[in-house]
Amino acid sequence: MTVSARAMAAATPASRDRYVDLLRVASLATVVCGHWLMAAVSTDGIGNLLALVPPLQVLTWGLQVMPVFFFVGGFSHALSYRSLERRGGGRPVYAAFLRARLQRLLRPTLVFVLVWAALALLVQLAGADGGRLAGAALRMVTQPLWFIGIYLAMVALTPPLLRLHARWGWGAFAALAGAAALVDVLRFALGVPYAEFLNFAFVWLAVHQLGFLRADGRITRPALLGAAGLAGAVLLVAAGPYPLSMVGMPGEKVSNMAPPTLALLCHGMWLVGAVQLLARPATAWLARPRVWRGVVAANGVAMTAFLWHLTAMLGVYAAQLAAGLALPEPATAAWWAQVPPRILLAAALTAALVACFRRFEAPRPGPVAPPAAQAPAPAAGGAPGSGPGAAVGTTLCLLGILGLSMTGLGGLLEGHTAVLIAFPVTAPAAIGMAVGGAWLVERSASARRVRLRG
Repeated sequence: MTVSARAMAAATPASRDRYVDLLRVASLATVVCGHWLMAAVSTDGIGNLLALVPPLQVLTWGLQVMPVFFFVGGFSHALSYRSLERRGGGRPVYAAFLRARLQRLLRPTLVFVLVWAALALLVQLAGADGGRLAGAALRMVTQPLWFIGIYLAMVALTPPLLRLHARWGWGAFAALAGAAALVDVLRFALGVPYAEFLNFAFVWLAVHQLGFLRADGRITRPALLGAAGLAGAVLLVAAGPYPLSMVGMPGEKVSNMAPPTLALLCHGMWLVGAVQLLARPATAWLARPRVWRGVVAANGVAMTAFLWHLTAMLGVYAAQLAAGLALPEPATAAWWAQVPPRILLAAALTAALVACFRRFEAPRPGPVAPPAAQAPAPAAGGAPGSGPGAAVGTTLCLLGILGLSMTGLGGLLEGHTAVLIAFPVTAPAAIGMAVGGAWLVERSASARRVRLRG
């Protein structure tokens, strides 16, 4: 049974940190709007507006807000895992935590992947994937999935990172930041091959660790954190070899995003400090019932909207071409004049796609754990739900989704490959890993439900 946003908003406990929910929605909405603005589609293919107009790259210092989403993730993961531990009466809760955090993420993601894989196969069988626009669209539509792969890693590593946080606090964050700096030294000063890929973990997990610190109320001087991050980012970019843009640019030798750099970590620090400074007035604003209902409703469909927003944008351009309307050259006056109506149409089409696919994001009721005193005895080798299936499934999902974000969906039948952390991967293999991993996570959860009922 679906619970309305109004009912959920009315049932919100007074202790809930509503600002975190606002940050989650606002960060994804900012990314969506940024993608709609930056995609420079023409009859020659799909380019990047920021590469065509380099001075606009400074906008990424405000539009690159994925660090805020991962920061919010750290906060939520800390609270969720600790809550499960308290209710679990000391029993291992890793599989339950994975299922609780991944259910609303994996289901809409896999539906998106399978729908687009079917479309890509039809396009290729029809021989239409050789066109510039079609080929570029099949490559581009899966690129935002990288963030879901990173998020899966954060969920999987939450328990050990929480233990490090409990022991070292700010020291755990400092260790990850120091490791990120060392990786950049190995990469830029010593030229160690493949060392840069380690920063996919160190940079994003350091931002995630800031969420743990917020959960414990330990970010007491956000202005200092923000100022240190901003100063660090400015100095690193000014001294080089770090580029100005905080998102990847086509043709650049160095990207702050792929793999992440110390400059991007500093960028994340200043963003976290900035949003923390806004927490008090924003919390007061969220106390208004109508505002809070809007945030609750948006949170219920945020992931679905994020997954399908590029599809909507491509649909707008396809409709324009089908209507016989010319696509102006990007960054020209005619192109800028079309930006507002194009974004409005993309928003409307995204809303229609959300209406079609939102049910896959709706949470399903999970098992109700028995009280600790009445809990069934653990099976040999672990407690209910503590087997390796959930962890293995999460790892497969992570690799599959990251791989698909790199390969795209073009050339499904030709075996087109991309390099994922030094290993070649094809789109069919990536899809197989993602689907198989999700099945393992759900199978582990189903086994746990059976044991709990028994």
